[in-house]
Amino acid sequence: MISVDEALDRIFLQLDAPQPEIVPLARAHRRVLAEPLIASHTQPPFDASAMDGYAVRAGEVLLGRPLRLAGTSQAGQRFVGMMEQGQCVRIFTGAPLPIGADAVIMQEQARADGNLISFEKTPPVGQSIRRRGHDFEQGQELLPAGVTLTPAMLNLAASANYPTLTVTKRPRIAILATGDELVAPGGTLGPDQIVASNSYGLIPLLSPYADKAVDLGIIPDDKKKLESALLGAFDYGVEVVVTTGGASVGERDYMREVLVDLGVKLDFWKLMMRPGKPLMFGTRGSTLVFGLPGNPVSAMVTATVILRPALRQMTGHADPFWPQLGLPLAATLPPNGPRRHFMRATLDRNEGGILHVTPISETDSSHSSSLALADALIVQPENDPGQPAGTIVDVIPLIWG
Repeated sequence: MISVDEALDRIFLQLDAPQPEIVPLARAHRRVLAEPLIASHTQPPFDASAMDGYAVRAGEVLLGRPLRLAGTSQAGQRFVGMMEQGQCVRIFTGAPLPIGADAVIMQEQARADGNLISFEKTPPVGQSIRRRGHDFEQGQELLPAGVTLTPAMLNLAASANYPTLTVTKRPRIAILATGDELVAPGGTLGPDQIVASNSYGLIPLLSPYADKAVDLGIIPDDKKKLESALLGAFDYGVEVVVTTGGASVGERDYMREVLVDLGVKLDFWKLMMRPGKPLMFGTRGSTLVFGLPGNPVSAMVTATVILRPALRQMTGHADPFWPQLGLPLAATLPPNGPRRHFMRATLDRNEGGILHVTPISETDSSHSSSLALADALIVQPENDPGQPAGTIVDVIPLIWG
């Protein structure tokens, strides 16, 4: 049995460097940038007005002395020529600043009498002007490699005139559940059966890091059927195979035996963590194989703690362990044993508005309803003596969406 940290180290040693691919900007949401985004032009490319109003020379604006209107500058159609002394130009938001102007006065502070424009206030030089390059300069790094592309980042990339982006490739993942006791949701339950649930949680949890997540369904506790299903996944060419169930040491827990028979080189099969001790990891060629426990909470927690960081590392995320926080306890944390405990918890705010974390007392690895209500996992170290309320603890927020 090995520690969680050693398990992650061993897994990371088996991961290849992320590979790039080019995708259209419209399909880049939530993808990971494979190389820095560099500005190919300056934005804005000219001094521009920040509002609707009048472009002026600040030194010529005197109360009671109007300026003569010389023309208009609007977005996409600038004022041609130089603004002469004693003149002003009607200007609109985003329009190029006329040559000779050094300030913009908003239209609410101006009064027109034919072509003579008077102003209520004298402006400082530079008022309401977006200077050339105010947003970014040509050659500037706009985004580093390793960021997950958000809507605001895609907006920036579009502003930088990128129709495509170079992002990291995502692996294809195959997921299967094993057990004679399992019935698909909506099926008829026998007297000794339960509804299979793991794949329905794991697929949306892992899909953000997958090119495709294939559900291979429920496989009975039969060596030949299990072998056939796994061979189908390997032959399909998936980069990651995830199984749930059959990873323990019972007489009908065949997963480890079948994986070895199929040429999987197992690296480890027990972890010092709870929930989730019976977890296997191995490789078959370039395919990674994760054998998760069958209990629903164990499957989801091990996928969150072990599998998701591995997938984030595979796909080039700058921080494979994001998100993690340090938060104060809202209640006492009981003592822990020799295995690292990832304890279900809720997040809320105290009377002072400070975010804090409350442990959920339920620790059974099949208790799905407590996990569904959890906002986070408290990471409690091995042999922790317990902690009083107010202690800062490590927390993994459960961002299911």
